[in-house]
Amino acid sequence: MEDLHMNNTYDYYENVEFVLRVLTYIIVGVGLPLTLVAIYALFSQVRNGQVAPIYVINLLISDLIQFCCFIIELTSPEGWKMQIAYFILDFAVSASVGFMVCVALERYLVVAWPLWYRFRRTIKTSVVVCVLVWVIPTVSLLTLYFLVDFKVLLSICAIYLLLPFPLLIFFLGGTLKALSACTVPSDEKRRIVGVLVLVLLIYTLLFMPRIISFLAISDNHYINNLSLMLLRLSPLADLFLYVFMRKGIIDKLLASVCCCRMDSNDISRSPGNDDNIHTVSSV
Repeated sequence: MEDLHMNNTYDYYENVEFVLRVLTYIIVGVGLPLTLVAIYALFSQVRNGQVAPIYVINLLISDLIQFCCFIIELTSPEGWKMQIAYFILDFAVSASVGFMVCVALERYLVVAWPLWYRFRRTIKTSVVVCVLVWVIPTVSLLTLYFLVDFKVLLSICAIYLLLPFPLLIFFLGGTLKALSACTVPSDEKRRIVGVLVLVLLIYTLLFMPRIISFLAISDNHYINNLSLMLLRLSPLADLFLYVFMRKGIIDKLLASVCCCRMDSNDISRSPGNDDNIHTVSSV
């Protein structure tokens, strides 16, 4: 009976490992070339003097690092090589969360503090913020890896990854509240709200399960493996941010499915009234 249980357990691990490897192959095969194309396209915008895509570019670079770590893992290295790959993967995931917060913060500032954002947004400021987002996880992880127990490390990492959650909710709520008074065109409003909603969804659906498993320090292999699979989908999900940064077909899509209708600054004036009316009305 005990042998049967051990065989079932072994078969389970074999099946999970197979599914995880197949999923990783798909993620790398689809995500890696698309991410390279998206980075190139966004970088061309920066060269034209636009600041907005910088955080998205860095987010995609962190995803690129994750893809490289996935490839190393698929080659099944042993010993210190695998440990280094896992460390770099943890670093890239931490940086990814940081840049998600940066993207959400920038979109919030465009709507809530447009004048301040207009005069403060410079490539120099964005570069400094990006350097901080890259450096902080590196220093923190290097320090923690040598000073704390593994279970304590998991709890600290979970708390670090959990900190952006209230910020993302605040940015979305503050943006929705400020929309009616802002002078941003309606199509741009839809893209801003779409980016904020997408960032919050990616974080909640793909990162939060892994954070919960870290905090619970659960031995439930189903929960751990499911949360790991969801987390590995995040680099693919980040590609949708690139789509939302582009004008064109996404505007028509957002206009048809958006839960709020945002009137443009320059559309119809009320009879006898020379002022433009900006509303956010429920559909």
